[in-house]
Amino acid sequence: MSFQSLEEKVFQIDSDSSFEELALQLFKLQHQTNTVYRKYCDLIECSADKVTRLNEIPFLPIQFFKSEQVISTEFEAEITFKSSGTGGNRSKHILKKLELYKKSFKITFEQFYGSPKDLAILALLPSYIEQGESSLIYMCDHLIKESRYEESGYFLYEHKELLQKLESLAKENTPTLLIGVSYALLDLVEENEIPKHNKLIVMETGGMKGRKKELIREELHQILKSGFKVDHIDSEYGMTELLSQAYAKRDGIFHTPPWMKVIVRQQEDPFSEAVDGQLGGINIIDLANLYSCAFIQTDDLGRKKKDGFEVLGRFDGSEVRGCNLLIS
Repeated sequence: MSFQSLEEKVFQIDSDSSFEELALQLFKLQHQTNTVYRKYCDLIECSADKVTRLNEIPFLPIQFFKSEQVISTEFEAEITFKSSGTGGNRSKHILKKLELYKKSFKITFEQFYGSPKDLAILALLPSYIEQGESSLIYMCDHLIKESRYEESGYFLYEHKELLQKLESLAKENTPTLLIGVSYALLDLVEENEIPKHNKLIVMETGGMKGRKKELIREELHQILKSGFKVDHIDSEYGMTELLSQAYAKRDGIFHTPPWMKVIVRQQEDPFSEAVDGQLGGINIIDLANLYSCAFIQTDDLGRKKKDGFEVLGRFDGSEVRGCNLLIS
């Protein structure tokens, strides 16, 4: 068993049993080769040879990505992504193989939205562009390049140009995706009259970045629906420390690709799983995260639903950073 052999299996997962089998294999490998993860397992007295089921795998607190190099095996990095944190201490994700990330986001995007070539893709992500080294920008770069529509591109604060593009695309009835950081989308609808576009998908991500008062997701979506004259708002849930994303269409319930799974932990006991419908901390298994850590304990609060999960805020005291949520 090797990382190379697992690479070929990640995107072929088609059942809960194949997911668990691969997750257990990857846990053993990462426990052996990831010094930070192994030390954490030792700290909580988790012996690798006693882990035989999925729910026994420990999750590494996400804060380690700020202070440590969370890598499995030694390698020369192809790229390092950094979080969009409001402070100077940004999380770092050191990537051995960009191809894994590209494959992950391309397959997932097409699973939820079809081929990017069939969409005009407009990105309103000023804070991510300004800070740089963003995995979200890297993903959007590739989606925009694959689009066959010349209107596709980025907008910092050029609302006039963006509105002209939206109006032109609306007249042509062109299927359009507008992906934006939440505060920038709010600024856009609060300061402008948005042209009605019957084939417009609006996708929010990233929260307020300290620029505006945080809103519960329902309130944010209501304002955006009214401003963009659409029936629903989509959401993207991803983070620097992962190589995979979840998407919520219409109802605020996020869904994952087959190689990603969300487990909600109890608030009082981080080592116990919450029951469906119970508010708790979000743990993520991202099997595409082969050369980092696939088992991450986030600072996000959420609730498991029958066929997905909700993101509902952050633990008290967690610093605001660039992940996709709204604090209630």
